[in-house]
Amino acid sequence: MEKNAIRLIGEEWMLITAGSPDNYNTMTASWGGLGMLWNKPVAFIFIRPRRFTFQFVQDNDLFTCSFFDSAFRPALQFCGAHSGRDVDKASVTGLSPCLTPSGSITFRQANIYLECRKLYFDDLRPENFLDHSIGRNYPDRDYHRMFIGEILNCGIK
Repeated sequence: MEKNAIRLIGEEWMLITAGSPDNYNTMTASWGGLGMLWNKPVAFIFIRPRRFTFQFVQDNDLFTCSFFDSAFRPALQFCGAHSGRDVDKASVTGLSPCLTPSGSITFRQANIYLECRKLYFDDLRPENFLDHSIGRNYPDRDYHRMFIGEILNCGIK
């Protein structure tokens, strides 16, 4: 199966998930990337601190990035528009959580998942934007935190 990471993340979206089987949350994301850093395969994700999933990623060593086929676009739209503080996203969307080899959460319906171990984080700072138009993405000045995770496992259907 040949996939383009830029298209997968930016156009088809992903679910970022962290936590334990009895206490996790997931969110839709379209910002992030894949590559090599520090001689390791990595994924980097961006989460605003106000998002409910933020604390789950912050508090856990592992997170997953899960990718789905187009039939699940409504589920991803729902997960991006509703907070896990208010609703059980898996129950509403019909997504079935399952465990990865290292005990992270992904979903049975995912075509691809990446299981990642956090290596680094940093907060985006507006004084470092070289292209000042980037600031338009932050009218509320709620800048993302970037997490970089080493890809430990990759599951492909």
